[in-house]
Amino acid sequence: MSRKIILNLAISLDGYIADENGGYDWIKGDGDTSLNTEKVFSFPEFVDSVDTIVMGKNAYKDCGIENIEDFESKKFFVATSNNMDNYDNVEFISGDICSEIQKLQKEEGKDIWLFGGAGLTDSFIKADIVDEYIIGIIPIILGKGRPLFLGNNPTIKLHLDECTVQEGITILRYLKRVE
Repeated sequence: MSRKIILNLAISLDGYIADENGGYDWIKGDGDTSLNTEKVFSFPEFVDSVDTIVMGKNAYKDCGIENIEDFESKKFFVATSNNMDNYDNVEFISGDICSEIQKLQKEEGKDIWLFGGAGLTDSFIKADIVDEYIIGIIPIILGKGRPLFLGNNPTIKLHLDECTVQEGITILRYLKRVE
């Protein structure tokens, strides 16, 4: 069985994945638990289900994920137009990252987390190779920032597989619809 490519990220209600400066400090709930669902999305379980993280250079730089202990065992593929030296568990790809990840998808391993940013995510959406979308909608309107969808995407039919609410954050899990 092929490994799934899973887009998992948070967006503001108006569709931004980061503020204008690449910041993520707005990604938090509103504290109200009155509408929490019994079932909750477990981020640690999700992280354990992947062994590969794909991200753009700006997302990699902005989030500082390389310094987080839980991610030491993960392999990172970072899309960049610059020529950069690989190190430890990080490989920089300046070519067609979608093709590279599709090759990797056929190898043995856990699922692949498409972390973001917008430019990288856009190329995966346009290639229609994302198998699952996990989108956390944060209860905030940013007004401006880095949008998730850049436009001119193909029509991709989805099936809502799960919906949870945690402190005002609605987490939607969609699978590609098989027709």
